[in-house]
Amino acid sequence: MADMSPLFGRKAPQDRLVTLVRKPGCHLCDDAQAVVEKVCGDLGVAWEGKDITQDPELHEQYWEQIPVVLVDGRQHTFWRVDEVRLRKALAD
Repeated sequence: MADMSPLFGRKAPQDRLVTLVRKPGCHLCDDAQAVVEKVCGDLGVAWEGKDITQDPELHEQYWEQIPVVLVDGRQHTFWRVDEVRLRKALAD
């Protein structure tokens, strides 16, 4: 198994999920959403938006960092989303 190519460990695009944690009226969140929509659309990866004002647990965890991008449930970035970096994360 250790000799297998790293390609075997990659998830298919349809098995990936990007989550954008945001709140209404946040201009950085709007910018982040534009990048997430573009990258996920190009790669065929599903994405979802979550509003911290509607989820006390997300609010507690991320209120100082929004927007926050999660890739497959793990924090990828916050505040600003770099398109190249997000593409690379989804290719791994």
